[in-house]
Amino acid sequence: MRIGGLVFTGLVGIIFSAALIIQGSVINNNKEIKKVPTTHKVVALTLDDGPHYNITPQILAVLREKKVKVTFFVLGKHAAAHPEIVAQEVADGHEVASHAYSHIFLSKLSKEEIGEELDNAERAITVVAPKPTLFRPPGGAYNDKVVAEAQTRGYTTILWSVDPGDWRGPSVSHIVDNVMNHVKPGSIVLLHDGQDPLPTPKAIGIIIDKLHEQGYSIITVSELLQYYEVHN
Repeated sequence: MRIGGLVFTGLVGIIFSAALIIQGSVINNNKEIKKVPTTHKVVALTLDDGPHYNITPQILAVLREKKVKVTFFVLGKHAAAHPEIVAQEVADGHEVASHAYSHIFLSKLSKEEIGEELDNAERAITVVAPKPTLFRPPGGAYNDKVVAEAQTRGYTTILWSVDPGDWRGPSVSHIVDNVMNHVKPGSIVLLHDGQDPLPTPKAIGIIIDKLHEQGYSIITVSELLQYYEVHN
């Protein structure tokens, strides 16, 4: 079998193929994914609630300078208000995912209302970006009904394993220390870009530098899922 520019044959190819099948099964059957079990030093940085007309461009500028790709979980209503920023996220090579349409706790809604939130967000996003395959419920509020509605639309529900609480407006050092004290191989880090002011534009550059210093590669969530390892 061929993966990228590499060809795997014999027993190695069989094992790698089996791992991909198991990975797909795990992703499809899990209720949600908070982190990826892996021994590789890879981590995903994610940003919720944007795009914001001021904060998101600042973050995009930092990511461009650092040559790092992240996953933006965008709100449909903000995507509708600022499609040009979502288009820039795509042009810069970032992953655009769904954060529903409005920042409402989906776990309190009916099945029909949940579906409407997801569908409206998708319509807004796909004006300027590919159809998302990942979804994060606003506030992390979900239940079986939310996950089922997302899955019927082809979404994998993604949560997080590291939350420095940047939306509360702590110091940059607090955010950086919180991330670096809790990050592990396979971590999904939660950050935000949906309000102003936020310390995130300054903090994310420092986080990237420190992760690189510790030998981490920063990748999108979809790329991180490819590192899923199954252990006995």
